[in-house]
Amino acid sequence: MTLSGGHFLGVEDCSRQEWLNLLQLAGALKRGEIQLPTPSTVKVLGLLFSKPSTRTRVSFAVAMARLGGQTLDLPPSSTQVGRGEPIADTARVLSGYVDALAIRTFAQDDLEAYAQASTVPVINALSDVEHPCQVIADFLTLQECFSDLDGLTMAYIGDGNNVAHSLLLAAALLGVHLRVATPKRYGPDPAVVQRAQRLSQGRCTLTVLHDPVEACRGAQAVYTDVWSSMGQEAAAQQRRRNFAGYCLNADLLAHAARDAVVLHCLPAHRGEEISNEVLEGPSSRVFLQAENRLYGQQALLALLLDLV
Repeated sequence: MTLSGGHFLGVEDCSRQEWLNLLQLAGALKRGEIQLPTPSTVKVLGLLFSKPSTRTRVSFAVAMARLGGQTLDLPPSSTQVGRGEPIADTARVLSGYVDALAIRTFAQDDLEAYAQASTVPVINALSDVEHPCQVIADFLTLQECFSDLDGLTMAYIGDGNNVAHSLLLAAALLGVHLRVATPKRYGPDPAVVQRAQRLSQGRCTLTVLHDPVEACRGAQAVYTDVWSSMGQEAAAQQRRRNFAGYCLNADLLAHAARDAVVLHCLPAHRGEEISNEVLEGPSSRVFLQAENRLYGQQALLALLLDLV
C-alpha cells in the first residue's frame, strides 16, 4: 500500500480507497496484527512547528520511534526560517537531510510552498485551513465504536474551523452523513463545503446549519472543538458570547442517538464548548480519540515512507 500523492497537505490528497487503506492499517497496527519491517537505514522526520502542540508532537515522535526512526525538532526560532530564509530554500536543504517533514503552521500557502520545493513527503500537522491528521484519528475511533462508517451520522457543533473543514472532506469520502452547526458568520468556508459536496458523489449528506439541536437529533457521534483557535485569543471573549447555546452539555447530547459517542480533538475548555459532565461521561471517547492520533500517524508515515 502507498499514498499516490507523495504529500499529505489535506484530506483530498488521498482517494477514498487510500483513506480506507489508511484506517485499516492504523487499526491493524493498534491491534498488533501487523509488524512492519525495520528499515535498513534510520528514517528521520523533521518537525517544523510554528504553533504549540502536545498530541501532534508526541504522537509523531512516538510513531516514528515505533517505525524504527527518529524525529528532529525544528522550531522557527532556532532555524533560518525565523530569520527570513525563503521557504523554498529551507525545503530544498531539509530534503537532503530528512525523509519527511511534518509542518504545523498558520498559512496553508506555506505548506504548499514547502511541498513544491521539497523532494520528501510533506505532512500537514495542522494549518488554519485543515487538520487532516486529526481526522484520521477521529474516523479510526468511530470505526472502532461502530465497525462500519458507511451511513453513520455525525454532528459537529461549534466553530467552522480547520477541524470542521477536514471532517467535511473526510466524511464525504467515507460516506458519513455530517451536520455542521455553527453560529451565523462562523460557518465553514463555503468553498470547502462545495468541494466536500463534489467529493461525496451522493454517498452521504453534508449539511451546514445554525441549530445545534437539529444537528444533534439522532446523531451517532457528536463532535466539538474550542471556540477560539490558536491565533484568535484576542477575540475569545466576543466568541464566547456569540457561541452561547453551542455548549455540548447533557441537554444537547440528549437529542442524539441513545448509543451516541462524544468526540473532541483537545485541548478542551470545560464549561465552554463542552461540559465536564459530558467530557468525563459514559458517552465520551475523547481520550480514546487522542490515543488514536498515534496509530493514525504511524500508519500515515508507514505509507508515505514506503514501509508497508
